[in-house]
Amino acid sequence: MAIVAHKVQSAKEQAIKDLKTKFSSVSDYVFADYRGLTVDQITDLRSKLREKECEFKVVKNNFARIAFQEMEIADVEGYFKGPTAVALVKEDANEVAKILFDFAKDAPALHVKGALIEKEIYDEAKIEAFSKLPGKKQLISMIMSAINGPVQKIAATLQAYIEKMEAGEKS
Repeated sequence: MAIVAHKVQSAKEQAIKDLKTKFSSVSDYVFADYRGLTVDQITDLRSKLREKECEFKVVKNNFARIAFQEMEIADVEGYFKGPTAVALVKEDANEVAKILFDFAKDAPALHVKGALIEKEIYDEAKIEAFSKLPGKKQLISMIMSAINGPVQKIAATLQAYIEKMEAGEKS
């Protein structure tokens, strides 16, 4: 449960409102502990995540708890203990999770706590397994190549038949 003061300062209200706006603009969230990362490492991680249209936002735990409560998103309060950063994912959450886990191999100070994907809570093990799946674009590419293979064979066979007929040969 988030601690809510009786008399809230306007700056804090504005910070919570800004967080709600940011959180509302995305569909998925990956929560991580960034304690021990250097500024250069965080900057490098943010640039890698930006390529996937993802923002890595360091948040104040209480503000984030209040923002999620006001958005009526439950069960994420457990992730707001200790230094917390939230990867705000617009699409392809598994690719973002993969970047985070790959980065954590080189920088063990980064610890992925869990995620909220499609309104479902993922613990650390589940988000790690999810990160190993191919991304949406990769899956589409795989399907298209599977569909394209037989079509190319049919086209090549028909083209060979046409060329054979033009040469005056009969089948």
